[in-house]
Amino acid sequence: MKQIAVIGAGTMGNGIAHVFAQYGFQVQLIDLDQERLDKALATISKNLDRMAAKEILTEDKVKATLGRIATHTSMDSGVAQADLVVEAATENSELKKKIFSQLDAACSPETILATNTSSISITEIAAATNRPDKVIGMHFMNPVPVMKLVEVIRGYHTSDSVTEAVFELSRALNKIPVEVNDYPGFVANRILMPMINEAIETLFHGVAGVTEIDSVMKLGMGHPMGPLQLADFIGLDVCLSILEVLYNGLRQPKYAPCPLLVNMVAAGDLGIKSGRGFYDYSASRKAEVVAKSFQ
Repeated sequence: MKQIAVIGAGTMGNGIAHVFAQYGFQVQLIDLDQERLDKALATISKNLDRMAAKEILTEDKVKATLGRIATHTSMDSGVAQADLVVEAATENSELKKKIFSQLDAACSPETILATNTSSISITEIAAATNRPDKVIGMHFMNPVPVMKLVEVIRGYHTSDSVTEAVFELSRALNKIPVEVNDYPGFVANRILMPMINEAIETLFHGVAGVTEIDSVMKLGMGHPMGPLQLADFIGLDVCLSILEVLYNGLRQPKYAPCPLLVNMVAAGDLGIKSGRGFYDYSASRKAEVVAKSFQ
């Protein structure tokens, strides 16, 4: 596989495009909005320059990487020659099924269709296509250029050959693929999101403040980032979407989103992406705790 298409130019999409291009693949990055595509290219360029400054990449490799990425606002033109398509759109099952139905019609019958979903059923997404054997989950971690893990999730009909091909491809990106089964949240988010939700509950019930909760988890549990800061980094809307998938799929009260999280998302306080979450990012790049009560 040499030709890769990436659907969605947001945080995950531009990171996935970056990594594939860095390791020699031709990448077609697709989004409906050219401004979003331009922003994605600027982010990729900035991240590559940072790698060059750290002497991870040479200037020639930076230029070569950028030269392997083309942008499109039309799905059909972007995926026509793709050996693999990685969908990295918003974490919404109906949107993903619509995209996969369109990809099924636009792509070659041999094209593998992967989704970067962090929680939604691969089997459900695959059912929107006529090639469920060629649909697979390829869940990269954020930030994609740095994190080694790729959760590889087989749907009910995903073939052995497609799974093996995605494992081989992940290793070609200097990633470590780990196969998990197709259940809500898979492994990473089934464990991570309840922890984040419990941290929000702890804040909501006034047990401790934002800084104190994050400090306990960093200093006491060895976490590089506290759960509330991590929630801001992921996006509170994304956290809420994943918890809703877990709750709806498993029907256990422990997965019910904290009312504080629901209210913050409704208010538009989504974390870093909106400039405000549990921390305030508007004044500087250094997070400051929001000066308000979260109870």
